[in-house]
Amino acid sequence: MKSKLTILSLALACPAVMFSQEMMQTTSSTNPVETTSLKSEGPRFNSWSISFGGGVPLMQNADLKSIQSGNTLVGYSAYFSIDKALSHTFGLKLQYDRGETRQGYFNTKDAAPANAAANLQVAGRTQYDAISLLGDINLSNLLRRVDSKADYRWAIHGYAGVGVLAYRAYQKDEFGQRLMTENKPFKFNSLFGQAGAGLKYKISNRVDIEGRLMYVVTGDDAFDGGGSDQYSAVNRISAKTSDNFFNGTLGLTVHLGKHSNSLMWHDPLQEVYSKIDELETKIDNIQLCKAGDADNDGVCDDWDRQLDTPAGARVDGSGVALDVDLDGVIDLYDKCVTVPGPVENNGCPVNNTGNGVVSADETAMSGIEFDLNSDRILPNNTPILNSAISYINSNNGSYVVVGATDTRGTESYNQTLSERRANNVKQYLISNGANSAKLEAKGNGKLDLKYPECDPASKCPEWKNKANRRVYFQAK
Repeated sequence: MKSKLTILSLALACPAVMFSQEMMQTTSSTNPVETTSLKSEGPRFNSWSISFGGGVPLMQNADLKSIQSGNTLVGYSAYFSIDKALSHTFGLKLQYDRGETRQGYFNTKDAAPANAAANLQVAGRTQYDAISLLGDINLSNLLRRVDSKADYRWAIHGYAGVGVLAYRAYQKDEFGQRLMTENKPFKFNSLFGQAGAGLKYKISNRVDIEGRLMYVVTGDDAFDGGGSDQYSAVNRISAKTSDNFFNGTLGLTVHLGKHSNSLMWHDPLQEVYSKIDELETKIDNIQLCKAGDADNDGVCDDWDRQLDTPAGARVDGSGVALDVDLDGVIDLYDKCVTVPGPVENNGCPVNNTGNGVVSADETAMSGIEFDLNSDRILPNNTPILNSAISYINSNNGSYVVVGATDTRGTESYNQTLSERRANNVKQYLISNGANSAKLEAKGNGKLDLKYPECDPASKCPEWKNKANRRVYFQAK
């Protein structure tokens, strides 16, 4: 029986240990809870406390008459414990219990009825002392709803543990009272177990009041003093059943330490709520565009790379007017937005005069850009290439797919990279339906710059270097 009690108590305690890690280490200055850093400042909460109280034990299982057999004699009990919170959900208690249970047919304080011994209607009482180690699970913190922001003052606790038990059991009949069994303190073979639950109310940051109901398994059939052969007929319960009792108590917990709050009343999520509230108060203090937006393009001057953008021009995230075909004419003034063309022709290509430029009618053809050191076609370029496929298949012209790079790297490396870019675009066009007989690919390396001033590349912003890393079309 005792070994089973030990295994049961360990099984109850182990799941609680899994929740004994403090999870929140954030900081806050507005919450009344202390929130300095755990690692840098040490403990933030009081983790030690003492508890004491008193109550009434009621025998449930007993060889003599008990509540299970229809009798409810009330005893008394008291407890004192030293408590250590290991986290906001789990702690340990070293507890001392002292009390007296009463069982049998009458109270030992009363006079025995006539022929009590002959009728086997004796009285019994047991004075006991116990020391136990209890695990304490704060179920309210463990199961607390994450959307509950209210400060709480009620908490349900669960307890379980083992200890050693000493007792003296007496019987009384018309011949008087006598000692029946004595278990002296404190032998290892006197193990007992207890488990139960308590409801706490937070009176203040220092004091809690708690009502508790514990079930005590003594592990001893002689605890009630009714196990003698003389009174075997008195037994109402099997002789193989240990004498167990309920112990209802009311007590106080006093938290010790220099901090203003106890760890067992700490809600880690409250720190998150406080931080959110603090940030919400600061949202209105955020000032955007401190330097203004001189060109009214929607990009603050603090990070606008083009402070004189023409009114109505579309811009990228850095405030630079868009030039989709990279021909030097911004889209606002470009009459052929998707096809490169000279400035003097409003961004549209001129008629094919043998100079290698796509004609003005070829507005579906446009160049595309590449990432640094990459020949991968970017997903945002596929609509341009798909339009080019339709255009190539709809006319009789032939075209050269020209690859180019920026000025980073050696000439031989860039030549190879530009050829790979051109060939990748050519293969994409062919694999998606373009007439392969109309296409030729070649690479110009770093000798074909859209922005010649970007040599070396460090002289230019990255958007110009990206414009140099491109593939475009030339008519044969």
